[in-house]
Amino acid sequence: MTLFRTALAAFVIALAVPAVAPGADRFVVRDEPVSASGQLRARQAPLEFNLVGLHWKGPGSVSFRTFSRAGRWSSWREAAAEAEDSPDAGSAEDVAARGWTLGSPYWTGPARSIQYRLDGRVSKLRAYFLRSDPHAEKALFPGRVAARASQPTIIRRPAWGADESIVRANPYYASAVRFAVVHHTAGTNSYSASESAAIVRGIERYHVLANGWNDIGYNFLVDKYGQVFEGRGGGITKNVVGAHAEGFNTGSVGVALIGTYESRAISSSARAALVKLLAWRLDIAHVNPLGKLTWTSGGNPRYPAGTKVSLRAVSGHRDTGPTSCPGGSLYAQLNGIASDVAATGLPKLYNPVVTGSLGGQVRFRAMLTEALAWTVTVRDAPMRSSPPGVEPARSPTGRGMLRRLRSETSRMRSRPAPTSGPPAGRSPARRPSR
Repeated sequence: MTLFRTALAAFVIALAVPAVAPGADRFVVRDEPVSASGQLRARQAPLEFNLVGLHWKGPGSVSFRTFSRAGRWSSWREAAAEAEDSPDAGSAEDVAARGWTLGSPYWTGPARSIQYRLDGRVSKLRAYFLRSDPHAEKALFPGRVAARASQPTIIRRPAWGADESIVRANPYYASAVRFAVVHHTAGTNSYSASESAAIVRGIERYHVLANGWNDIGYNFLVDKYGQVFEGRGGGITKNVVGAHAEGFNTGSVGVALIGTYESRAISSSARAALVKLLAWRLDIAHVNPLGKLTWTSGGNPRYPAGTKVSLRAVSGHRDTGPTSCPGGSLYAQLNGIASDVAATGLPKLYNPVVTGSLGGQVRFRAMLTEALAWTVTVRDAPMRSSPPGVEPARSPTGRGMLRRLRSETSRMRSRPAPTSGPPAGRSPARRPSR
């Protein structure tokens, strides 16, 4: 039926796109000696690295700093800035690293040594060093597919060098996407456009090889230059369940901006890319970006399982768990970003609902962003012949100024079933094809 937007035919861009061969990357794990709380002696790393993440046991916290190739120490960084980016409690992905505090992967730039500072009791400390080569050998893969005309340019997994050999399991899917959760990766803001793919590749390796997750946790990532990266595999238009907001992964799409945005504003390029990405992805799901909803937590330290939580359709990670993510500066912009998302790509259709069943009354309800002519067409399911004596209902049509679409079809019989549009004077609108 044409209640939903009719997508333009998918097309293939017959153009080879460069992809990064992940074999150039290196990943090393090392258990570090610990002592009483305080600053530990600096240690040379087992390789020159540009991304590091820490795990530890005990109720304390860990900070670190790194010594660069240029011979300078970085500032001290909190190791677990956004540790609540995680799978849902009790899921298969949640089991692997149970008992450890999981630090965030942090892009350091080329570094040779590391030093730790402990606060409180830490009984065990494990470091994961990654050399993710921004200049890795280029390979080619055949083209990319644009699913819809309004889709933003998305750097797909082969192009940024996703290592499919380490993915632990097939993706699993939610019945629908109802809201977006915006994150920041809490890493450095000092990176070049050419390094962004290496950062995404490093995050994938850390999430899988260190944390034990099935794949990279985020559904999409956006860098400060406006480049958009496909995250977790399974289909950019499908309702892939990520590992980015514990207790709220199912039914959400997680988008992470690469960098830290506590006090620094996101770039205009990143903001424009985020708006276009969310406008496209939420439109596929027919979600009103300015809407609000009540969602049931699957369980995390802030919201125990079963807790009803009020969310915005474009929420920040801190709305779903005990975290400062996506940083104070970015979080303060979310309402304005949602407004821009809502104004992008009009007209839109929100919250379509079909109730009833064959043999009885079927009702279609939806909300549109503006008044247009409307049509609802009911067809038999693809690849199935109609049961004996049953034919599709005729398509009710109308025109009016209201933004609410309502249509009912009566019981289907051997003749075209009568249909009724909205009451006189209350003609709804139809979302046209684009």
